[in-house]
Amino acid sequence: MIETEVLIAGLGPVGATLANLLGQQGLKVIAVERDTEVYPLPRAAHFDAEIMRVWQSIGILQEVMAVSRVAPAYEFRTAKGDVLLRFDLGAVTAAPGFAPSWMFNQPGLEGALRAKLATYPRVDVRLGVRLEGFHAASGGGVTASIIDAAGQVQSVRAKYLVACDGASSPVRKALKVEHSDYGFDEPWLVIDTQVKRPDRVPELNLQICDPVRPTTCVLAGPGRHRWEFMIRPGENPQDFLDDTRIASLLASWVSAGDVEIDRKAIYRFHGLVAKEWRRGCVLLAGDAAHQTPPFAGQGMCSGIRDAVNIAWKLGHVLRGEAGEKVLDSYQTEREPHVRALTEAAIAMGRVVCTADPEMAAQRDAVMLAQRAQGQQPVPPPDPSPGPGVFLSSSARAGSIFPQGTLDGRRLDDVMGPGAWLISRGSRDLAGVKSALLARVEALDGAMLKGFSVMLSAYLDQAGSDAVLVRPDRYVFGTGSAAALATAYGLSIGD
Repeated sequence: MIETEVLIAGLGPVGATLANLLGQQGLKVIAVERDTEVYPLPRAAHFDAEIMRVWQSIGILQEVMAVSRVAPAYEFRTAKGDVLLRFDLGAVTAAPGFAPSWMFNQPGLEGALRAKLATYPRVDVRLGVRLEGFHAASGGGVTASIIDAAGQVQSVRAKYLVACDGASSPVRKALKVEHSDYGFDEPWLVIDTQVKRPDRVPELNLQICDPVRPTTCVLAGPGRHRWEFMIRPGENPQDFLDDTRIASLLASWVSAGDVEIDRKAIYRFHGLVAKEWRRGCVLLAGDAAHQTPPFAGQGMCSGIRDAVNIAWKLGHVLRGEAGEKVLDSYQTEREPHVRALTEAAIAMGRVVCTADPEMAAQRDAVMLAQRAQGQQPVPPPDPSPGPGVFLSSSARAGSIFPQGTLDGRRLDDVMGPGAWLISRGSRDLAGVKSALLARVEALDGAMLKGFSVMLSAYLDQAGSDAVLVRPDRYVFGTGSAAALATAYGLSIGD
């Protein structure tokens, strides 16, 4: 019997992120993945500034930047090319400290995540191995069977099992967890390409709201581009995998030789949310817990946020600093956030996927008139987490804490992982001690020298003397330093 603290099923971006964050805390982890190599072709193509901050925290920022690029803008256009909506995305956002929208090459990201995993002595990555089954263990945790390509079966006893095993999650199915279905189900052809003539492809992300053939045309990682074509009712999706058919669809965009096709695939875009994300010592994350259409580029992002939320809470539990009850806050915090993004993506998809010519003409007329009058809607604000480990009386609770940059140094790198308590002055921190806090710092101390102007302005705007920042960089609350430390301990320590 192999013993571990956490068993992770699936080592895609979500599972690999979770394994890194747990390994960073010194926890014992076994991660199993049925494939022996990183899938060599792109699938996910977008992440946002908050997720770039996660890559920074893991220590792979430069590696990820090498396979990513900023998406400067996102436009919705009519079939004739008139702009219905335009979102400018190039500026750095204050909170995470990065541009808000990044297009990337997934194999490069996964390679960086796996390379980092090799640096943690207590993380055991097993490739070519799948989870065969599991059951509740006597005394708590789970006992699981894992099987390798040669058919050798081993038993693993884990305190927790986290299923990062995708949309068809065998773990979710074994638990018989049902979905809440948004009723959005659209088949699309996805074409990934390597660009041979960069001057022939758009330099921004596009949604072509053409009722004849709704189309997505977006940047991917450096030197790559993606097209997606909606398959209309009555059409056979398999017909669209024919190379001649694909060439005809791409003909209005590029000429032969401008791009080289890497991948062609049929996807069904769903809006689904699992009704239970945790059952006892088993947790669901990423596509195993929820699926969203790609129109807002938040599918993988939501899974990465799941991993971050799980990781710091499991750390407290496994170190004996918190009771299991804190894990109940995983779904209560994450589900409202996921649902808000899924609903936004579906709303965008409804605009793009309008296939009735009369309805499309009406849509275009209304949206063009609004744009002419300067009434274009702004992107919705980032959704807040639901109730959980937050100081509910604090107005800033649940917001993302800003990350300043000074002389090439970022605040997160200076402060390091874990929870932070930041106060105006050292006097305020006298007597504040907590094993739950990785950093307890004052603006007049050496650690925050240079960042004090930005942080002082934040506390001024919050009307507070101190702020407590959770390990996921969401604000627990603002107030007095002593009261925050006490409230945080009470929130997670029961």
